[in-house]
Amino acid sequence: MSRLLLVEDDATLAEALSRALRGLGHEVAVAGTGERALEALGDRRTSTDLVLLDVMLPGVDGFEVCRRIRATDTVPVILLTARGDAVDVVVGLECGADDYVVKPVEPRVLDARVKAILRRAAPAQPPKPHVHTVGDLELDTVAMVVTRGGVELNLTSTEIRLLIEFVEHAGQVLGRQTLLKRVWDYGFAGDSRLVDAAVARLRAKIEPEPANPVLLRTVRGFGYRLVKP
Repeated sequence: MSRLLLVEDDATLAEALSRALRGLGHEVAVAGTGERALEALGDRRTSTDLVLLDVMLPGVDGFEVCRRIRATDTVPVILLTARGDAVDVVVGLECGADDYVVKPVEPRVLDARVKAILRRAAPAQPPKPHVHTVGDLELDTVAMVVTRGGVELNLTSTEIRLLIEFVEHAGQVLGRQTLLKRVWDYGFAGDSRLVDAAVARLRAKIEPEPANPVLLRTVRGFGYRLVKP
């Protein structure tokens, strides 16, 4: 049973959605504000597998909550937003969210997105060899750890799986829809902005100069390619 933290200030919606998700096999805790959500995540007596985070919260909004989560935690985050316009989506993804769902939320659709993220967050069957070197980076696909000079980098599970795809297909151009299928486990045409935002976050963590990437190159009109030094 997965443990979800639903952050939603509308008590009626929170009750209905949490009841539906429990009926689909999840354990759900509810926080009505961003502050309470951060307190719950910081409580080491409990654990959370995934956060469902409303964007429009009183006080600290969902974007800021996501930023604070990402400063210390790699727990997957799905944003719940009433607006699906490009600005909201891009801002949310750049804050570190793994995915987003536009309200009104259909519980079974949300359940499918949650399960897809949790599947890819689980340890994958490691390839052989399981330790890869890219420049001064070392990727261990058994421990699911990326280090630079022996220092572990703070990558989310999505970012690690994305890096694995690039490393295992070094030199090949990987299209956005291909990455959505392999990394996000989408069996349908998904939003390519998820890929672009995730690549931008990954570059910020592994590239010496993210604005001038030397490892993850953009191939305009096609996708991305990893170039080993």
